[in-house]
Amino acid sequence: MQLPPLFPPLTVTDQMGRRVAVPFPPRRIVSLVPSQTELLFALGLGERVVGVTKFCIHPPEARQTAMVVGGTKNFDFEKITELRPDLIIGNKEENYQEGIEQLAVQFPVWMSDISNLDEALDMIRRVGFIGGHKEAAEQMAAQIAASFQQLPLPAELVPAAYFIWRKPYMVAATGTFIDDLLARAGFRNVFSHLARYPEIAPEQLQTAAPRQILLSSEPYPFQEKHLAEFQALCPQAAVRIVDGELFSWYGSRLLESAAYLRSLQEQ
Repeated sequence: MQLPPLFPPLTVTDQMGRRVAVPFPPRRIVSLVPSQTELLFALGLGERVVGVTKFCIHPPEARQTAMVVGGTKNFDFEKITELRPDLIIGNKEENYQEGIEQLAVQFPVWMSDISNLDEALDMIRRVGFIGGHKEAAEQMAAQIAASFQQLPLPAELVPAAYFIWRKPYMVAATGTFIDDLLARAGFRNVFSHLARYPEIAPEQLQTAAPRQILLSSEPYPFQEKHLAEFQALCPQAAVRIVDGELFSWYGSRLLESAAYLRSLQEQ
């Protein structure tokens, strides 16, 4: 692999407002977020990714060509130190503050903070810029933005509940990336009066009376066998399994999300 020439360090501001000095372009990147790992490979930076988490399943070769450095909320600090990264990419929601702070003492750590599509597009552009692949990132962001602009918005939003967990039941509510995509898909989140990822009781679901109950394929692996459980709680609702990656991965997978959301509208 022929590496690009090194330039003076680049001082950038991440999405949490932190100033980070990054060797430009970075040559040894550790990604602590699955969707951002996939983005790095999609931008042509895969050969520089030396560390990923055990949840970085896309692309399949990521965990074969890079070292697995633990999970998103339990880093293997010894392995990360061994890799000598010149850039670590994390996310405020998916990673844990204590671990990030510990890594930031020794390495440049750039953090994303994403709760809507605009912030996701901003992250894509910034990661491409930091990695020296600005043009590819700009093109990707523009393509994603155009695909979402073509999504039709129904005259009436469909009341819906989006479940991410079972035992206890947990839903995506206000302030989440999922909530933003629900609105763009033509759904009205019946739990919009709650914040983030609250636990809810069956009685709350029945009172909210959604017309659609969406069971995400991740992080809890909802399957067809769970449909009857929710149908019994809300006989009037349509219950379906949805692709959690296309609702919550805010990197290059967004290239597929708008078409998927359109298909849900058509159904």
